[in-house]
Amino acid sequence: MLYQGVLKKMLTEEAKPIQYFLNLDEDFIHLNQKINSAFSIKFLKYQCLNCGKNKKIYRQGFCYSCFGETPRAGEWIMHPEKSKAHLNEEDRDLAFEKEMQLQPHIVYLANSSNVKVGVTRKKQLPTRWIDQGAHEALIFLETPNRYLAGIAEVALKKHIADKTNWRKMLKNDIDDKNLEDIKAGLVQYLPEEVRAYVQENEIEKELVFPVEKYPMKPTSLNLEKNPTYQGKLIGVKGQYLLFEDNRVFNVRNNEGLYVEINV
Repeated sequence: MLYQGVLKKMLTEEAKPIQYFLNLDEDFIHLNQKINSAFSIKFLKYQCLNCGKNKKIYRQGFCYSCFGETPRAGEWIMHPEKSKAHLNEEDRDLAFEKEMQLQPHIVYLANSSNVKVGVTRKKQLPTRWIDQGAHEALIFLETPNRYLAGIAEVALKKHIADKTNWRKMLKNDIDDKNLEDIKAGLVQYLPEEVRAYVQENEIEKELVFPVEKYPMKPTSLNLEKNPTYQGKLIGVKGQYLLFEDNRVFNVRNNEGLYVEINV
C-alpha cells in the first residue's frame, strides 16, 4: 500500500511488545503489522514542521530560520539546566516556556546500550524510555520544574553517561546493570537543593520491542544522500526501523522529510 507524508516522531503505545505507528499526515501505518514485509521509502522534498515550507531541514524537523525562532527549539529543550521560566524570564515565548517547564519532571536511569541518566516531563513516561530504546528504567527524582531536573542531570552526568550508544542498542549488545545499585551510588553527587526530590519508592519499567532479529552491523540509512531505499522490515526499536540488510533508519532524526512509503 502506498502512503505519502512528512516524517514525524513515531507514536507508541505501551504493550508487550511496544506498538509503533507512523503518523503521515492523513495516514497511520501500524508498523507492528508490517514486520517481515517488504518496505520501500523515497525522499520527495522537505517540509519544515514549523513553517511547512520546502526548505532544507536544519535540526529537529525545522529549517534553519525556524530553528532559531520557534520556542519548540529553545536551548532549554536540549539543556534543561538553562530553563528560566521559574524566574519569570523569557527565552522565546514565556507563556509556552512556562507551560512546558513549570510542570513535574523526572530524572531517570535507564538500561539501553549502557546505563544512562536523562530528563523528561513526567507525562512523557514511558514514551521517553521507549524512544531511547531502553528496555528497563528507574525513576530517580521527581522535581516540580525543568530547571531543578536539569541541574540534577548536570551533576550526575559527571559520573554516568547521558548518551545512548545507538549501535550497541540496536545490536541488543547490552551491558545490564542493577539500576537500584547505581542510584544508591549516585545520590551523593546530587546538589543539596534537589535531594528532597529523590524518590524512595522506585518505579521500574521493563519494555519489550517488536524485533524479529537484531542487526549485526547496523548502518544508518541517509535518504538525503540516497533518496530511495527498499528492504525487508524486521523490527522497530527506539525511533529506529530495522531492516534485514543491517540498514537502520532513525525516524526522529529525519523529521521534516516528506516521503513516499510502500509497504
